[in-house]
Amino acid sequence: MSLRRTLLSLTAPIALLAVAGCAPQPFRADVSRFQAMPAPQGQTFWVQSEDPAQNGGLEFSIYARQIAARLAQQGYQPAAGPNGASLLVNVAYGVDNGHEKMVDYGPTFGPGWGWGGGFGWGGGWGGRGGWGRGWYGGGWGDPFWADPWLNRDVQSYTYYVSRLEMRIVRPNGQVLFEGNAKARSLDDNLQHLVPNLIDAMFTGFPGRSGENVLITIAPPPKAGAAAVEPARREAPINRGNSI
Repeated sequence: MSLRRTLLSLTAPIALLAVAGCAPQPFRADVSRFQAMPAPQGQTFWVQSEDPAQNGGLEFSIYARQIAARLAQQGYQPAAGPNGASLLVNVAYGVDNGHEKMVDYGPTFGPGWGWGGGFGWGGGWGGRGGWGRGWYGGGWGDPFWADPWLNRDVQSYTYYVSRLEMRIVRPNGQVLFEGNAKARSLDDNLQHLVPNLIDAMFTGFPGRSGENVLITIAPPPKAGAAAVEPARREAPINRGNSI
């Protein structure tokens, strides 16, 4: 193995650990929004989950309060309940079961076999789980297959895809807002992910209808550090909403 490949093999896992723990990283989310929101003129709103089983739950209540605070900042008024509210805010969120990412640094010589894996996922909400997965085994047709005397220097890690969906409707069913925020991360901690997705959803709210944008949320400052810049809205994403 060359010195360069040896160093890459040693530093790749260390870099991932730094991203996961030691060095706070900005949170980036792809956000799409379609909206016909009325200007705030005293309308009241009520935040509720798309999954009725979550309504009244302790975890969902935390996220509902965060969303309510952001809507109040826009000038809308919280209602005492869904009955009589001018706007109903329906929320769904979740994180998938993870995807294995392979990083191939090229061939090395010696006995051994290559390997590989692939994963796919489909929709599903209500917290964790509910996501489909697929796989293929090593051998013929495997992109990391190699003959017995040609090893490949491969590193792997797992990333997760989280989503937040928000729909605002009138009691008669008229849709006023549809938003989707999606992000990749090295952890599946909803208590960390959902507040960041909420921040991304409300950056530049309600946004231009039909536009996909990349939103960057700065990490929280360390103790004694100067304040960091707030979330920012970056250039529109022309590649759609995929990650």
